[in-house]
Amino acid sequence: MAALSYEEARDELVSVVQRLETGSTTLEEALGLWERGEALATRCQEWLDGARARLTAARSTDPAAPREDEA
Repeated sequence: MAALSYEEARDELVSVVQRLETGSTTLEEALGLWERGEALATRCQEWLDGARARLTAARSTDPAAPREDEA
């Protein structure tokens, strides 16, 4: 998968889900859409995990930031 931004991956995932929900695709198309959706969901999760790691790192260097167990 080409490097998609979070927003691009999310928007395409929404489109894939909408197409699957219509039920108007062939079984082969539905399987392809499902596989694409899984890849897009994985990409979105990678972006979110990366964002969480960056926030955690930033918080650990900022003594004024509340810790996760305090939030």
